[in-house]
Amino acid sequence: MNQKTPKMILKVIPEKCAGCHVCELVCSLHHFSVNNPKKSRIRIQTLFPEPGVNKPVVCRQCKKPACLEACLEGAITIEDGIVKLDEEKCTGCGACVEACPFGSLFTHPDIPYPLKCDLCGGDPQCLLCPKEAIKLVPRDKRGVEE
Repeated sequence: MNQKTPKMILKVIPEKCAGCHVCELVCSLHHFSVNNPKKSRIRIQTLFPEPGVNKPVVCRQCKKPACLEACLEGAITIEDGIVKLDEEKCTGCGACVEACPFGSLFTHPDIPYPLKCDLCGGDPQCLLCPKEAIKLVPRDKRGVEE
């Protein structure tokens, strides 16, 4: 298991998010070939309906992931600095979902494992955001604690 830190990471800029859900749609298309935002590995959370404050929620690729510690099956690993979920090893117990302090893992009744951002193998599709509310930046430029 290679645990080096990824050079690039996703940064969300909530004040730019228009709540259009394009990021969710391209994610579900990329991973499941369906146009279904509930099968996305990123979610738009509406904080206040008026005037429409939205926040993209996506895995932060933590250096010390609580989801990895919570997984008793060893289904979560760090490979090339990316926190990955092995869908074959996962039993769907949901311990990782509950352990994530950022709410960045999601479930769907049709899918037997949690949905977690894997940075699309290095080519994040959510970067198609028309408002540029999601950016790929060097890890040290993200500006958040982990």
